[in-house]
Amino acid sequence: MIGRCRSVVLAGLAGHVIEVEAHVARGLPAFTIVGLPDASLTEAKDRVRAAVASSGVEWPRQRITVNLSPASLPKSGSGTDLAIAVAVMAAAGAVDAGLARELVLLGELGLDGRVHPVRGVLPAVAAAVARGWVRVVVPAGNADEAELVGAAQVSAAATLASVLRALGADASAESEEVVRPHAVAPAPVAAPDLADVRGQGEARMALEVAAAGGHHVLMVGPPGAGKTMLAERLPGVLPVLAEAEAIEVTGIHSLAGTFDAARGLLRRPPIEAPHHTASAASIVGGGSGLARPGAVSLAHAGVLFLDEAPEFPSRVLQTLRQPLERGEIVLHRSHGVTRYPARFQLVLAANPCPCGRFTGTGEQCTCSSTARRRYVSRLSGPLLDRIDIQVAVGAVVRGADEPGEATAAVAVRVANARAAAAERLAAHGWTLSVQATGPWLRRHTSRAACADLWRAVDRGTLTARGFDRALRVAWTLADLQGRGSPGAGEVAQALALRQGARA
Repeated sequence: MIGRCRSVVLAGLAGHVIEVEAHVARGLPAFTIVGLPDASLTEAKDRVRAAVASSGVEWPRQRITVNLSPASLPKSGSGTDLAIAVAVMAAAGAVDAGLARELVLLGELGLDGRVHPVRGVLPAVAAAVARGWVRVVVPAGNADEAELVGAAQVSAAATLASVLRALGADASAESEEVVRPHAVAPAPVAAPDLADVRGQGEARMALEVAAAGGHHVLMVGPPGAGKTMLAERLPGVLPVLAEAEAIEVTGIHSLAGTFDAARGLLRRPPIEAPHHTASAASIVGGGSGLARPGAVSLAHAGVLFLDEAPEFPSRVLQTLRQPLERGEIVLHRSHGVTRYPARFQLVLAANPCPCGRFTGTGEQCTCSSTARRRYVSRLSGPLLDRIDIQVAVGAVVRGADEPGEATAAVAVRVANARAAAAERLAAHGWTLSVQATGPWLRRHTSRAACADLWRAVDRGTLTARGFDRALRVAWTLADLQGRGSPGAGEVAQALALRQGARA
């Protein structure tokens, strides 16, 4: 007899619904799992056998073969334990095979029969619903997360015994039933406000332009100038995430194990600020088998902030070039290729020199010219060429005690500018000027307005990529000012913003 049910395995953020088949036949007792399982999934044999015994159900003393279909798809993780146990019990005739066939089951089993939470439940349930499988059984600890997928009919399982009883088995676990935990939403934390930043009018303006157009930013200035404060307040200026974006972002954090279901979907753009000692794998994603998401994916639709950027290893900084261009990260590992979305705004903060006190005259700086050049050169030309806005942040001066404009006021202007860009670009499937192609930008911008950019190209101070990026900033400036297209003034301002930190 063959028992069937379904589960979901994740390859990156993509969920694949698999069929779990169990065959119980005469022969010497054996338990085999086939279908390209990894080591953690192969170990499910011992977990499932012990969990079934702890649930008060007799384990079939026959030859058991479990197939995970499609067999060509590599499978990893312990999230299929519950499905394997139900399929085996259906094949043994201990549960209703017809009921089991309609279910998608997710969960890791403990030796005592408890169903433990697993990562990535949100994208897994969303994948099941997208394929038409709406009846989903998940661990009790993941139930709140699974219910965020509105079309899913979610059942919470605290123990294997409760699942088997619901399917008609005579299961009487010796241990007490575990009650589904009640999620308590934590108290909301007030977002940092731009009003806290004193002075720094040019840097604040650059941050507003970056938020309105989705541009990358480099801030160079001495310690204590407010670079970190500005970067931390950028997410508050950005619009809240749309429904589809919120589900995608929440799914990434669920897969990484950093999602708190009690807070609901992640509606605010996230910010990730890794330490400068972070490895390349932690930034872009990594791990054996299929790669896990890194900081660039956790910052998807939000902000990736690299403080003390020149202190990051050069190898780590160079790994950012692909996601900056493509908006996704592609990771090749032994078990296959994994893709994660990685469309983020990069904010770099740097001191002007190792001691941080270089102001152009060098009067207070203790660094040699060689040390300054070596320090600045850690940010390579190809990386800087992808940074749209580069602004110098001066030291806070005496008298700059008046509070700046609040985040709410800036966010309104940013939202209006983004709405104007989305309306203009809707026919092409774009929402921001940073998504527009170079030919489109040049075709819709007057040649007279681009005169400064062409002169910079002729002098060799601006690359072809830099030309298009400066033009995108000019369009953002025009949107902020309510103009239909940029003129020479916006283009000149965009060029100044691009070269401000190097002036």
